[in-house]
Amino acid sequence: MKVINLYYQESEIIQKAIENNRKAQEQIYVKFSPKMLSVCRLYIKDMQLAEDIMITAFMKVFSNLKSFESKGSFEGWIRRIMVNECISFLRTQSKFQTIEFENYKETAISYSDTEFSVEEIQSLIDNLPEGYKLIFNLYAIEGFKHHEIATLLSINEGTSKSQLSHARKLLKEQILKMKKHQNGTE
Repeated sequence: MKVINLYYQESEIIQKAIENNRKAQEQIYVKFSPKMLSVCRLYIKDMQLAEDIMITAFMKVFSNLKSFESKGSFEGWIRRIMVNECISFLRTQSKFQTIEFENYKETAISYSDTEFSVEEIQSLIDNLPEGYKLIFNLYAIEGFKHHEIATLLSINEGTSKSQLSHARKLLKEQILKMKKHQNGTE
């Protein structure tokens, strides 16, 4: 009986993909594309467009594999490329606009008593203006700090903080409205 090794170490697959091995590239794509599509979908409302952007970003992943230094997570490296590709797309579409604010108020939202589906939460985020949505996703989902967001988007740190504050305020209003609707008090 011949034993076939069905599992390759990630570093071996990456090395083969660097050498333009199409099977290795396919393995990477199959493994990571579902998660990366959901990352793109966070930033891009239209599913088909999000998929197009994801595919474009995977082309960048494969053309830049040599620059992956194996110091961090490979998935995190791919995710960063996806996020950057989404930001680039939003810039070219002039959909990303921020309003310069230096003063902001931190708003806390308690999610512990909310029971919304993933689709409902995504819908709430999708309803945010593009600038608010982008900064909310970068801060709350991706874990960027305000100074990192400011550098990435070429904005003031205060603008990032203000946009996040406004996004949270709008989300809170939407959540309260949704709760009233669910409870039949609207």
